[in-house]
This record gives sequence, structure tokens and C-alpha cells, in this order.
Amino acid sequence: MRIEGTFIEETYAEAFALRAARLVITADEERLARTAATAMTGFAASIIACGCEAGLEGPGPAATPDGRPGVRVLAFARDAAVLQDQLVRRVGQCVMTAGTASCFDDLPSAESVRLGSMLRFFGDGLQTSKVIEPSLALAGGETVRPRRVWRIPVMDGEFVIDDRCGIVRAVAGGNFLILGTSPRATLAAAERSVEAIRSIPGVILPFPGGIVRSGSKVGSKYRALPASTNSPYCPTLRGQVATALPDEVDSVLEIVIDGLTREDVGAAMAAGIRAACGPGVARISAGNYGGRLGKHLFPLRPLLDPAAGPAGGDPAAAGPGGR
Repeated sequence: MRIEGTFIEETYAEAFALRAARLVITADEERLARTAATAMTGFAASIIACGCEAGLEGPGPAATPDGRPGVRVLAFARDAAVLQDQLVRRVGQCVMTAGTASCFDDLPSAESVRLGSMLRFFGDGLQTSKVIEPSLALAGGETVRPRRVWRIPVMDGEFVIDDRCGIVRAVAGGNFLILGTSPRATLAAAERSVEAIRSIPGVILPFPGGIVRSGSKVGSKYRALPASTNSPYCPTLRGQVATALPDEVDSVLEIVIDGLTREDVGAAMAAGIRAACGPGVARISAGNYGGRLGKHLFPLRPLLDPAAGPAGGDPAAAGPGGR
């Protein structure tokens, strides 16, 4: 398969399950909400060392609970306890401190974690709360819990925040590799991918600028490390290790995608790959580890040509790993 002259390898991306939360951060102006959200999602590129993966979700909400401008944030962690801890720390330090900001749950779910109920103590007993009865139901007829918000006094007025935050099982680590003929061409292709993916709802690109230069493989010669440099895709290691790079490839960049559903991740991968293809991009590949990392498999060619078959299944059905 080729798209705009770029060869699509017969391989698959391997992703894994995390828990996710979605917040809406509002403020008097969108730039203020975005400032708070950017601070909250700092140092959240990878669960390997950051505690969580987080970022701004592309399209902003059409409406917000308080009627003010707002932005959406997605956060992903290994389990509910870790996600709650990360959200409380990040919202408390980066959103409650930001001028005019408020914070609301944007993912009604039967499962939830504490948020405002933990941060309310900052009010030193002067905080107040209000219960808002639900006006919608979950799929399957489950009723959404009553919504309690806390009003915490701060020096420019009040910080308003939901008592709890819904969480769901989600998909993290969807990815593809851009194999370019020069660093400049590869970076340009990656930036096209990022621009295309950021218009898609339900996903984030957790790494800086949405691009990963230090892609990793599972494991290391050093037992303490869970991951190490993806040596088969490092151009400078040709001749030292078994390489996966054709002779014309001089640079590789990775795009990593986290999403609320596997459909969201698949749609983002397809959009990003199509945007990357073109002059200066020799191949598109993906990171996989023989099914050892996660259960969510995304064969590249079916993603780009739905008639070719289902975008999922076991590693053997996806074809060679491209390594």
C-alpha cells in the first residue's frame, strides 16, 4: 500500500488499557482557561515516569456548565487511585491557582473518583456546596449521579469545582512511526500529522508538541528500566544493531495517541498517517511488541483501507511486525 508515494508497512500498532477522565476548565477568557489547562497537563507525557498522561483535547466544548469560555482536558493513568491522586494534585496546584478558573467533570460515568471533595479543605471551613440534580441518563438506562459542586473562596472570588469526576476504561499508546529521508522532511510530516489529529475529538497527543523523538522499546539491558531507546529505528546505530531502517531513511519520529475509545484512537491514527504521507517520507510503520504490551492492536493497512479487513485482532492476523 502506498499513499502519496509513501509505503505503508504491513504491521500494527500495539496499545494498552488505562483509566481516563475528562475535565472542562473554564475562565473569564479562553486564554485564561488554556493557561490553566496547559499548566495542569505539564510533565504528563508518559506513565513510565510522569504519573499520568494528559493533554488538551482538540475541539473545545460547545457549551460549559457555567456558560464561560472553556477547554477540555483528558488525563490517563493506570488505575482509579493513581488517576485520582494525579487529578487532585494537578487541579489543586495548576487550576485552582489560575486566575478566574473553574473546573468541571465532562465525562458522566457510573464510576468516579473524588476531586472537589478533596480540594474543598483548602477553604478552611469557609467553603460551601450545592447539589444539582441530573438531567440526563447514561446509555443502558443508568442514572447519572447528582452533581455536587464546591465553591472554595480564593483571593479573586471563588473557585468552583465538581465534587467528583467520572472515569472510564480507555486506550493509550496508539502510535505510528514516520520514516523520513531527512530530519527536516520527517519533522514537517510529523507536524502535519499533529495538526490533523488535533481536530479529532476524544484523543490527545501527550508528548511535547505531539511528537516523540525518543521512541522506546519494552525492556532494557539494565534491569531497573522498563523501557529503553528503540534501537532498530535509530539511524546512528546502523552497523551496531539489527536495523529496521531502509538505506534512504535518515530520521524517524513517532506520534503517540491516547483516546477515550479504540475507535477514537483508530480515527486519529488514520488521519495522522494520511497527513504525514508525501515527499520526503519513505515509510510509515508502527511500534509493537508481539502482543506483550497491550491487547489493543491497530493494523495500519486496514485503518487506511477499511475494505481490507477489521482494524484489530491478534498479532498473527496483523502480519509481520515490521522490525
